[in-house]
Amino acid sequence: MHEELIAQAQAWLTEDPDAETRTELARLIDAEDHTELAARFSGTLQFGTAGLRGELGAGPMRMNRSVVIRAAAGLAAYLKKQGHADGLVVIGYDARHKSHDFAQDTAAVMTGAGLRAAVLPRPLPTPVLAFATKHLGAVAGVEVTASHNPPRDNGYKVYLGDGSQIVPPADIDIAAEIAAVPSLTTVRRPTEGWDTLDDSVLDAYLARTDAVLSEDSPRTARTVYTAMHGVGKDVLLAAFARAGFPAPVLVAEQADPDPEFPTVAFPNPEEPGAMDLAFATARACETAPDLIIANDPDADRCAVAVQDGTDWRMLRGDEVGALLAAHLVRRGATGTFAESIVSSSLLGRIAEKAGLPHVETLTGFKWIARAEGLRYGYEEALGYCVDPDGVRDKDGITAALLITELASQLKEEGRTLLDLLDDLAVEHGLHATDQLSVRVEDLSLIAAAMRRLREQPPTELAGLPITRTDDLTQGTAELPPTDGLRYTLDGARVIVRPSGTEPKLKCYLEVVVPVGSHEELPEARSKATALLESIKRDLSTAAGI
Repeated sequence: MHEELIAQAQAWLTEDPDAETRTELARLIDAEDHTELAARFSGTLQFGTAGLRGELGAGPMRMNRSVVIRAAAGLAAYLKKQGHADGLVVIGYDARHKSHDFAQDTAAVMTGAGLRAAVLPRPLPTPVLAFATKHLGAVAGVEVTASHNPPRDNGYKVYLGDGSQIVPPADIDIAAEIAAVPSLTTVRRPTEGWDTLDDSVLDAYLARTDAVLSEDSPRTARTVYTAMHGVGKDVLLAAFARAGFPAPVLVAEQADPDPEFPTVAFPNPEEPGAMDLAFATARACETAPDLIIANDPDADRCAVAVQDGTDWRMLRGDEVGALLAAHLVRRGATGTFAESIVSSSLLGRIAEKAGLPHVETLTGFKWIARAEGLRYGYEEALGYCVDPDGVRDKDGITAALLITELASQLKEEGRTLLDLLDDLAVEHGLHATDQLSVRVEDLSLIAAAMRRLREQPPTELAGLPITRTDDLTQGTAELPPTDGLRYTLDGARVIVRPSGTEPKLKCYLEVVVPVGSHEELPEARSKATALLESIKRDLSTAAGI
């Protein structure tokens, strides 16, 4: 057993093109660290609808140049079989460790396979790559990013020619081509032959951002902005300057790219403590800002915080999703409003009242972006698509522009985003959402929790009877199969699913409390909070987590 493991590692070592991971792996082999070697060679990182994502390091179960070269070779083979033998592949990358190397390797492999390759000029937001793929008429786009994962991770996201992320069966077909790569020695990797793009693509993207705003809208809202050590700052500042908004006050400690993400435990605005520096910056401003904007490290997500009483609080993704929808409706938007099944049902109420089509999809923008006639799409994890003709994916830059336009408009009326949320609650009922999210080291715990819920299903939560249970592995008339459970209760809804990108079990909760007037809101909020806490407790017990 150990001999076989060492032989596997040595075979990998002979092909590894990266001096850093070669040294790392040689050290493990010399130390006969069988436990660590087994973790690296227990299989291969699986290429799925999120592409690849994992911890950096040597071996097939880690993100490294060998794994990326194989992935690129598999993607190239897939594209050629699809009839795109001389098609263009655009490659973008963030500022994480090894991102530039992975982007260059991908360009080399595409060129060696006879395709044309073009790399974005520097680390840029993921939505710029999504835009460039469609704008340049590419047959595919690759973004090297691990989004908001911990510093030790990196990833590989694939878009097809329509500018949206891959969905089955493309992921399965690409994975099969990756598995068919016999050896890195068979993969041609020339040292030149691809293009490095200039700023004209970025300029075209920025010109497109103007389109999300109304021509005559007020541009007065003052913002504090954090890039969360990622790549969003320069693009967001350029977009805000073009739009004529006041220049955002930067959270200096988090403004520039840093792959170590030194000021946050996890570079995700949703994580506890991640927004603390932004709140401190807002409190220190001489003139109180109207809102705080945060992007995640690859700037495809947008977080919003507002002053609530004497302090600041993050708005939930569902709250921002509803605010943007209401703003678009007020502006006379037409087309389909789409969201993931784990997002708030309030969007459906807003769309119905406006006479607009509404669609629910599986989790992820790879599904939301494919809604027919899409005008606006969002998911609760801070993702918003406000310009689907330009970027058929979530875009934290254009979402920031649109929410700042809304804040400006409300400011001119002597109102705030919170006032509009109150109005929506009175009009459609108070839709309160929360999440029970459990991060694990051992992935088998997630499978065990899902199995327990299926074998011993709860019949009630928080005293509310479960009126319907949908096992989403079976699929529905509207949804393809996915690993998840959906519980419908009287005035509430719960969805439980394993995360597709992190070692987490995620449970999404929503309660809807009718509200007759603004005066009833405090009592309705208290009731909703108590219900959500009670559902969380009962669900945690039922799942054994």
